[in-house]
Amino acid sequence: MQSDRATWAPSASADPEQACPVAPVVDIVFSRWTTPILWTLNYQGRQRFVELQRRITSITPKVLTQRLRQLERDGLVVRTYHPEVPPRVEYEISDLGRSLAPLFAHLAEWATSHLDDVERARHAYDTTQR
Repeated sequence: MQSDRATWAPSASADPEQACPVAPVVDIVFSRWTTPILWTLNYQGRQRFVELQRRITSITPKVLTQRLRQLERDGLVVRTYHPEVPPRVEYEISDLGRSLAPLFAHLAEWATSHLDDVERARHAYDTTQR
């Protein structure tokens, strides 16, 4: 098994929350609905709100609105308002958001390689007498 430990060594800080350089990224990118929204915008292109809602069926309109606003604030999504009748708003992934594609690809590769291992570990844990 290859170790990637050298590529993400912790800083010298004694506080684990401050020492872990990926914690802010995890907070930004991996909150509950961020990943499906970014994934959809990356692969489907520019979308209107209702199109996103149709594609991500289990998200409520309120939560979708909140997540899109946060993603726009973080610079990962671009919101374009078209002042026409009726008004039209479209969302698309930004260049900054698109720069996450290699990370998502690596995670998808990890999932393909290891989710069966995780399921086996969970099953072993759940069936062990405690």
